[in-house]
Amino acid sequence: MKLLLTGAAGFIGFHTAQILLARGDEVVGLDNLNDYYDVSLKQARLAILQKSPNFRFVKLDVADREGMAALFKQEKFQRVIHLAAQAGVRYSIQNPLAYIDSNVVGFANILEGCRHNGVEHLVYASTSSVYGANTKMPFSVHQNVDHPLSFYAATKKANELMAHTYAHLYQLPVTGLRFFTVYGPWGRPDMALFLFTKNILAGKPIDVFNYGNHRRDFTYVDDIAQGVVRAMDRVAQPNPNWSGDAPDPGTSKAPYRLYNIGNNAPVELMRYIECIETNLGKKAEKNLLPLQAGDVPDTFADVADLVQAVGYKPATPVEEGVRRFIEWYVGYYGK
Repeated sequence: MKLLLTGAAGFIGFHTAQILLARGDEVVGLDNLNDYYDVSLKQARLAILQKSPNFRFVKLDVADREGMAALFKQEKFQRVIHLAAQAGVRYSIQNPLAYIDSNVVGFANILEGCRHNGVEHLVYASTSSVYGANTKMPFSVHQNVDHPLSFYAATKKANELMAHTYAHLYQLPVTGLRFFTVYGPWGRPDMALFLFTKNILAGKPIDVFNYGNHRRDFTYVDDIAQGVVRAMDRVAQPNPNWSGDAPDPGTSKAPYRLYNIGNNAPVELMRYIECIETNLGKKAEKNLLPLQAGDVPDTFADVADLVQAVGYKPATPVEEGVRRFIEWYVGYYGK
């Protein structure tokens, strides 16, 4: 089928595009190639995708209203996978307006494009950060998420609300995917695995927040990408049993669905660091620091709905995933 994939030069977008291209889909990959992190890494991902005759790249910002409207009108996509976003909990404290432009205005442009051009299904990236102050584990899509702890999380919660409105008003099938701490080859340089590996190799200390007492549902990128594609293949349907007397946040009378995509197996941050040390053959010097503003101590995904809906559960052990990342990192950077 013909798809729009936004954020195609990004970490998750790149891996998702590879799966789609391998099975023969026609992918129009959109990205603005911003400099939030090393643009050359994005260009290197793109160069791989552009080897496929089924891939076309469009450089465009999702916040460009006229540009997005013209793209949708011209291309007539069957389905849309929207992964473009301004990411990062910490950066949202420094530059919140970037999140309004990309995550709110940009998402509105995606919704309008889908609405006016007969798109069959919109799948979009949300985040485990929406669980915010929730402490009941594992996190379930059937819990309310009304207490975000970062502006990034607030914009992603806004996306879920906006998507529901379009599902209700225009019967646009929408599926939101809450990603849990994604890691793996071609990863983002601002994330822990990349930063830790780089500093350990350079003999520099690593910053370990919350004194290492984090637990994260680290999820390997191929597992995430596989979940994205399978969710896209299953068009969101209304829940006939939904009731306004006891509203279920994860479903609706509208064609609206939310799923967690996580490994369903939280790992202590110190264990994660041990895996990196083992694969590098080098110990880390740790700079133990308090919990950062906007961060949550633990994440743990309930993926029962994902398994039931698409028959898939992320399962790559962190030991294997970290090993694959280190192999890629050493090969790519020649360290």
